[in-house]
Amino acid sequence: MIITQSTLFSEIDKLIKELNPQTISDERKAVLQPLTDFMQSKVSNGQDIRINFICTHNSRRSHLSQVWAQTMANYFNVKNVFCYSGGTESTSLFPMVAETLQNSGFEVKTISEGNNPIYSIKYAKNEHPIIGFSKKLDDDFNPKSEFAAIMTCDSANEACPFVPGAEKRIPITFEDPKLFDSTPQQAEKYKERSLQIATELFYVFSQINS
Repeated sequence: MIITQSTLFSEIDKLIKELNPQTISDERKAVLQPLTDFMQSKVSNGQDIRINFICTHNSRRSHLSQVWAQTMANYFNVKNVFCYSGGTESTSLFPMVAETLQNSGFEVKTISEGNNPIYSIKYAKNEHPIIGFSKKLDDDFNPKSEFAAIMTCDSANEACPFVPGAEKRIPITFEDPKLFDSTPQQAEKYKERSLQIATELFYVFSQINS
């Protein structure tokens, strides 16, 4: 994999360069492999890569995964990658997720208030922002076919044995930082989960030969 000069915001670029994929166990790499295979197949065939990260409420892990995947595509110069997120139900993007991303160097702006706020999340000055808000997995905002459905939580994985339109359904689950909401460890645990997701997606994208 040839890494071109990154156009990411400098703070994000610095954070990515400090990630250590060697901390990922062989067992976890085996969990990640189907996503690598899906992406490599698409690249080899000159096709777009569409990935929909799915969790129950589309409020935490699925958004972190969507944002980091789109960012890693830019970092590793993997073209035509389109990342989405959804839930088995919609709630709202949890504010601590937006704060965690902002603390990592993302430019986060609230563009709509209300029970389900809409956020603009930018990782680079000249790239289109990621639009972050909670939605069901089959929302019109998301692709209807030719995508991989990545199940980021156990409950969504169990509740959705079939995802309409998905070419592949791949469970890559993460522990829920929600367990630490309203505790002194909250910010630390959200950062920890964000960095785990970033590290694992760094590893996945680093395997792609384009």
